[in-house]
Amino acid sequence: MVQVESVKPSAPELLAAHHELVGFCCKELALNEWLVKRARQNQNTGASRTFVVCIGVRVVAYYCLAMGSVSSHIAPGKVRRNMPDPIPVAVIGRLAVDKSYEGQGYGKGLVKDAVQRVIQMSQVIGVRAILVHAVSVQAKSFYLNRGFLESPVEAMTLMLPMQDALRIYAVAFRPS
Repeated sequence: MVQVESVKPSAPELLAAHHELVGFCCKELALNEWLVKRARQNQNTGASRTFVVCIGVRVVAYYCLAMGSVSSHIAPGKVRRNMPDPIPVAVIGRLAVDKSYEGQGYGKGLVKDAVQRVIQMSQVIGVRAILVHAVSVQAKSFYLNRGFLESPVEAMTLMLPMQDALRIYAVAFRPS
């Protein structure tokens, strides 16, 4: 009997030239296309940074981060309170897991990694919240279950206030 050695997934790492993107397939066609057609270009131009989880060199999950701002009327009260208009936010622009790896905790792990990176970033640049535009009702539920709050005017726009991010996700984070 031949034993097949299982390959462990990598920790999230910055997208690089050697990563294999073709073949990634999640439930949202737009997320598949963005990874293959735009992720590297956006990274090269400074528009966003994409972090990938790989098995070997094949990407099986990813998310991207960018900086942004949001009009105060879109933000939940907890984010809006005592803030300038617009409010500085970090944006999780995309987050996806290949269909073959769904239900194994990759999505939760990516959110945790993204939030911890933003927490580190918030030590050197102002960030009031982490913003995400949910692509589906299922995605919205996923983020709500991780502490994100719904916008009072845009149902698919969700935000995680930094004070909540610190409380929920920063157990292991210690600034240097």
